[in-house]
Amino acid sequence: ATRRAPRAAPADYPPLVTYAVMPPLPRPIRKVGAPLAVIITLGTLAGLILILLTAVNPAGTALGFVLSTIAMSLVLLCYLWLDRWEPEPPRLLVLAFLWGASIAIVVSVLLEAYIESAINPGQTATSFVTVAVVAPVVEEAAKGMFLLIMMTGRRRNELNSLTDCLVYAGVVAVGFAWLEDIFYIADGETLASSLVTAAMRLIMGPFAHPLFTTFTGVGVYFALQQRNTLAKVGYVVLGYLAAVVMHGLWNGSALVGVQAYFGVYVAWMMPIFGLAIALAVGSRRREQRIVAEKLPGMVAAGLVTPQEAGWLGSIGTRKQAVAAVRHSGGRAAGVAVQKFAAQVIELAFVRDRIDRGFGDERVFALQTEEAYGVHAARAAAFPSLQWLAGYRPPPPGG
Repeated sequence: ATRRAPRAAPADYPPLVTYAVMPPLPRPIRKVGAPLAVIITLGTLAGLILILLTAVNPAGTALGFVLSTIAMSLVLLCYLWLDRWEPEPPRLLVLAFLWGASIAIVVSVLLEAYIESAINPGQTATSFVTVAVVAPVVEEAAKGMFLLIMMTGRRRNELNSLTDCLVYAGVVAVGFAWLEDIFYIADGETLASSLVTAAMRLIMGPFAHPLFTTFTGVGVYFALQQRNTLAKVGYVVLGYLAAVVMHGLWNGSALVGVQAYFGVYVAWMMPIFGLAIALAVGSRRREQRIVAEKLPGMVAAGLVTPQEAGWLGSIGTRKQAVAAVRHSGGRAAGVAVQKFAAQVIELAFVRDRIDRGFGDERVFALQTEEAYGVHAARAAAFPSLQWLAGYRPPPPGG
């Protein structure tokens, strides 16, 4: 392969080297995804649970499936909107949903049944302690386990920001809530009682489980900012305990009475939900600031051009650029530019981790891999990027 002399670049970025043929890296660092066999297994488990519910109550399960799917789809779309700036790998998001709808459900049902039988042997009715204490403890642990798995190995590379932690926590909880709501709606003795249950769970509380698990996600995010192992554990435990308290208040108030339920809903759950929304929106804005701060260094290193840095700095201008390319060159050209933008953003977040003092040998290797990825994405999108260099968006209203 022929090679030109590298341009001058800041020491904090790998130097730009242009190859006629890009040499392969010895081993991929960032590629995570999710094993297809695991996804199929968890999907099969969730399907078997649905089949079992259908066998017990076909009409109720069908009603619950339709209503819960509609409601949870809307909740899931909210998380996908939140994830627009640095989209997570689709297969990991599918894995998160299926974890909530299979492993978390099965573990929760089995453990709660076992603990209930140990606390109240011979009793058929579920006790207050099980609903208000045991269920929150078990269910938040079952959902939160996925986030702990995400903190290990190469999966850690996907948790670049608070937004990432919130998205994974939310998607796991959506999967859990989807199947749990089907069960409760199908469990109604009459159509009227099933519809009342659906209204209480899907209209008043569609974000309940995602809100609870949000606290575990926040704890995981702050744990990732620590170097001390004890501090990491402490933040995860604090986030988990906050999730349990929120869940316990919600469940307990429903058993105490209607006034207690609506009192907790209005005076506690809604304000916390508002704070969670503000936190999520603020986190996404911080993601944009991180990318904007890293773009000048990439320009100096020759990884992006000054013109490209202009439209890579916000979601709005990025969407405009992709839309313009798609309109001019077709869908494939738009996808190529979109992948280039995504690769630049991934490199920016790796660089941010290094700048915050969390760079080790593996992270520096990941930075090199992401820089190679920018080269490869540029090569694939080169004609469209050239066209964009001369493109001028029409004036507003033009």
